[in-house]
Amino acid sequence: MKHQVEQTLYSLSEDAPGRPERRKGERYLSLLRVGALVIDGRRELCLVRNVSAGGMLIRPYSPVAEGTAVAVELKHGETVSGSAKWIEDGLVGIAFDQPIDVVALLTSPENGPQPRMPRIELSCTAWIREDADIYRTRTLNISQGGMCVEGDERLRVETKVIVSLAGLGPIDGRVKWKEGDRYGIGFNRVLAVNELMGFLRQQQRFANRCAVA
Repeated sequence: MKHQVEQTLYSLSEDAPGRPERRKGERYLSLLRVGALVIDGRRELCLVRNVSAGGMLIRPYSPVAEGTAVAVELKHGETVSGSAKWIEDGLVGIAFDQPIDVVALLTSPENGPQPRMPRIELSCTAWIREDADIYRTRTLNISQGGMCVEGDERLRVETKVIVSLAGLGPIDGRVKWKEGDRYGIGFNRVLAVNELMGFLRQQQRFANRCAVA
């Protein structure tokens, strides 16, 4: 039986992750990030489903009461404080006391290994060119190997496309799947870590300027 793959999702949003949609019995292969949770001085592990600048969604291994103050270690030696805002089906929504830098969280040490980056949730305009037609779409998430967009329903699966994003050069790719007006696009090349990080930094600065304006 084929399993759906569940991976930790990152977002540049300053909003804490909301309650997840209820599943319909699908089987999931979990590749979630493991985090360290500190509650009342004790340290334990948890699975991290979503991380945004404003909070995170975790599955702890022991009960956590609503309103409990917690600290989470997201990178070795670096913790962020927050509190449990809601609990549902074994999941806990945590709001951070102060927003974190999600792009910095994804950055690996220069002298350390450079693992492949996970999917990062964001919202920005992406122009998709299919032959002579150009469609304006909204990016839902992006990784080194592809992206998910929402837009024109005329795009066809397996069509060769060229993706244009402000801050990134044109990227050749192919439409891999379609669900309504959502599309998964696979890139013909894997984006370099520095290339994608530079783009995310640009998106982060733009979001911060909009929040201040």
